[in-house]
Amino acid sequence: MDDVDAVQAQIARNMLASGDWVTARLDGVVYLEKAPFVYWTIAASYVILGAHDWAARIPIALAAIALSGLTAAFGIWAFGKRAGFYAGLCMATCIGLFLFTRVLIPDVMLTFTMALAMWAFLRVLEEDEPHPRFWAFVLAANLGLGLLLKSLIGVLFPLTAGAIYLGITHQLFSAAAWRRLRPWSGSLIILLIAAPWHILATLRNPPYFAFTLHSGPGQYHGFLWFFFINEQLLRFLNLRYPRDYNTVPRLYFWSLHLVWLFPWSVYFPAIAKLSFKPEDRAGRARLLALCMAGFVLVFFTFSTTQEYYSMPCYPALALLLGSAMATGGVWIRRGTRVLSVVAACAGVATLSLFFLTRDLPAPGDISHALSQHPGAYKLSLGHMQDLTLASFAYLRMPLLVAAFAFCIGAFATWKWAGQRAFLAAALMMILFFHAARMAMAVFDPYMSSRPLAEAILKSPPGTLIVDHHYYTFSSIFFYTNRTALLRNGRFYNLEYGAYAPGAPDVFIDDTQFKDLWLKPGRSYIVANQNVVPRLASLVGAEHLNLVVESGGKVVLTNLPETISQGNVSKAGGTG
Repeated sequence: MDDVDAVQAQIARNMLASGDWVTARLDGVVYLEKAPFVYWTIAASYVILGAHDWAARIPIALAAIALSGLTAAFGIWAFGKRAGFYAGLCMATCIGLFLFTRVLIPDVMLTFTMALAMWAFLRVLEEDEPHPRFWAFVLAANLGLGLLLKSLIGVLFPLTAGAIYLGITHQLFSAAAWRRLRPWSGSLIILLIAAPWHILATLRNPPYFAFTLHSGPGQYHGFLWFFFINEQLLRFLNLRYPRDYNTVPRLYFWSLHLVWLFPWSVYFPAIAKLSFKPEDRAGRARLLALCMAGFVLVFFTFSTTQEYYSMPCYPALALLLGSAMATGGVWIRRGTRVLSVVAACAGVATLSLFFLTRDLPAPGDISHALSQHPGAYKLSLGHMQDLTLASFAYLRMPLLVAAFAFCIGAFATWKWAGQRAFLAAALMMILFFHAARMAMAVFDPYMSSRPLAEAILKSPPGTLIVDHHYYTFSSIFFYTNRTALLRNGRFYNLEYGAYAPGAPDVFIDDTQFKDLWLKPGRSYIVANQNVVPRLASLVGAEHLNLVVESGGKVVLTNLPETISQGNVSKAGGTG
C-alpha cells in the first residue's frame, strides 16, 4: 500500500542495494526518523525470498505469531495451562493485533521484545528460578533490541513498569533484587546491541552535537539531534517539526481499547475481581501486567499518540483477561452475554448494509464511491472516514462473510458458556478477519498505486515525476524500483533530509516541472485525478496524455504512446 507500508519496504530494498545498513534513504534523501531493526529484518527476508511485496510482510507476520505464542507461554508459566491458553487466544484474535499488522510498522516486534523483557524480569526475581543469569541476559538483550526498534520507548516502558513494580513490592532498594537483575552487565549488553548503530549513524550524518529545542523549516542539525530531540522529546511535547502527524483525542484513545481488544474486552470488569497481591507467582504476574498496561496508557495520555501506539500494553491486558477467564465468575458470564448481544447487533448492521446496497451499481473500483477527508489522514485510521453508503456496494461479499461470522458468534456465545463460548468467539474473529482481508483486496486500487506502477513499467522509458509527497505514491517507488522527481514535495517526512549536505536534487517546483514537461524527451507524472486541472493550467491539456487511471489516480505522459488511452481531456470524467 501507499504511505508507510511501501516506505518501509523500499528502505529495506535500498539498504540491500546500496550496502549502507546504517542510514535509511528514500529517493536518495536521508531518512532519519526511525530505528533500523525493522528494515534489517525485511532486507533479510528479501535475501532469502527475493524482493517481493509478500516477502516484506514475512517478518511482521512471524512477529505476530511469536507474540501470541509468547503471551500463551507467559500465561502458562504464571497462571497455568488454561489461563495461558486463554491469554494467547486473546492476543491472537483481538482486533488490534490484526489491524495494526496490516502495514509494515515495527510495533508488533517492539511489543514482543517488551513482553519477553517483562517475563524475563519476573523470572530473574523468582527465588526458585534455576537460571536467573540467563533470564537477566534475555531481559537486557530485549531492551537493546527495543532501542533498535523504537528507540527510547523500547527501554522506557519496561524499565518504568519494572521500577513501579519494585516500588510496590518493596524491592526497589533491595540489594538482593538488584544483584539478581545484574544492572551493570545488563547495561553492557544493551550497549553492545544498540550503541554501534547509533554511533555510526551519528558519525555518518553530522553535525554531531546540537542542543537547540527549536525545530523549523530549512534547518539541519544532523542525526543525533533529529533522532533524539526532534523525534522523541519534541514529539512528546507536540513541538516537533514538520508536524506530519495528528493525535487521537484522549477520550477516544482510552475507549478505543474496547475495540482493539474485542471480543475479549467484554471481560475487562472481571479483571477487577482478581488478586494483585504479590504473594504468589500469579499475583506477581498480574501486578506487573497492571503496572505495564497502566504506565503505557498514562504515558500516551500526556503525549501525542496514534491509535496503535499503545500496542505494548496488549500482552499485559491479554494476560489479565486470560487469568480472569480461567477464574470464571459472574462477570465472565455477564461478559459472554454482552458479547452475544454485541455480535448480534454487528450481524444485523452488516446484513442491513448488504441489503441497503444490493441494488446499487458498483462501476470501476471503490474509489468512485469514496469521499475525501485529507485532514484525517494524519491518523492511521483516517481513511475510515472516506466510507460512504455507496462504497459498501463494492463490499457485498465481505459483508456477507462478516455477517455470517457475527451470527455464529452471537448464537454460540448465547447458547454456551466458558471454554466453548471462548472458542466460538475466536472462530467468529477468524471468519471476521477473513472478511476484512477480502475487503482490503477491494480497497487495493485506492490504497495502493500498483496498477499505475505496472503501466509505467510497460511504457517507453522516460523521466518519472511524482506529484506532491513521496508517501502519497510510495508504492510507485517500490513496484518500479526507480527514483523520481518530486513536484512540490519538499515537506513532511523528507523535508529534514532534503537540507542535509549532499542531498540529491529531486525536488522540483511548478516552473521546473513545466520546463521539463515541454522538452522533447518523454516524461511521466503520477498524480491524483483532482490535480489534473492544475497540471493542465501549467502545461496545457493537449500535452497531457493518459497512460492509466486507477483508484482515483492517474499516470500522464507528455508524448503520445501506443498503449496510451488518449488525451487527458477525453478521460477527465472517469474519476
